[in-house]
Order: sequence, then structure tokens, then C-alpha cells
Amino acid sequence: VQLQASGGGLVQAGGSLRLACVASGFTFEYVIGWFRQAPGKEREGVSCIPTSGGSAYYADSVKGRFTISNNNAKNTVYLEMNNLKPEDTAVYYCAAVGALTTFCSAEAGLYDYWGQGTQVTVSS
Repeated sequence: VQLQASGGGLVQAGGSLRLACVASGFTFEYVIGWFRQAPGKEREGVSCIPTSGGSAYYADSVKGRFTISNNNAKNTVYLEMNNLKPEDTAVYYCAAVGALTTFCSAEAGLYDYWGQGTQVTVSS
């Protein structure tokens, strides 16, 4: 199983970015989560979605601004980030766990597979 995250970059406050996480090697249903870690801070679960369909989860800090979506045909999960704030600056990681479920949790300890991070920097 491999995860490839991309889409990070430098953007001004109020701007938008779309992150993508391409998953390969799965032969079963799984959940994709997005996490972020800023310098000196603990890793934070941002959002997650079951690829089999069901309810997505959003952290309170991103509700109304971030949208997670899944394209099964492309084995890709997207994180659309709008109205970005300087406090969104972090390295963003996608992670996966095999599960057939209609809900998900963004608890990092539940995830077995992790991709490399992609840097998101929001300037004020």
C-alpha cells in the first residue's frame, strides 16, 4: 500500500489550495484521513472519509472551509481548502486504514499507512 500526497504550496490568507492523496495497493475498502502538523505542535486530525461511502468528518478548526471528497475511479481523495488562514500553515499528511465502514475518525493511531507530507504555507 502506498499513499502519495500532493498539492501543497504557498498561498495568501483567504486563498485556496486542493490537496490530493493517491492510494495504491488496496484490494479492499479503506478510510483516508488528512492530518497536519505545524512546527512545535502536535499532529492534528483534519478530516477523513470512508471510500465505501458514508459520512466525512471535519475538525472544528476547518469546518465550513475544507471539503474532503473521493474519486474511486482515480483512487484519489481530495482536500479542498478555502479561506485559508495563517494558522492552517503546516505539513499535511494523508493516511489510510483498511475498513468497510460508513463513518470515520481522525485519530492518528487508527491509521496504518501514511504518505509523505506536503507543505502548506499561508501568508498573512
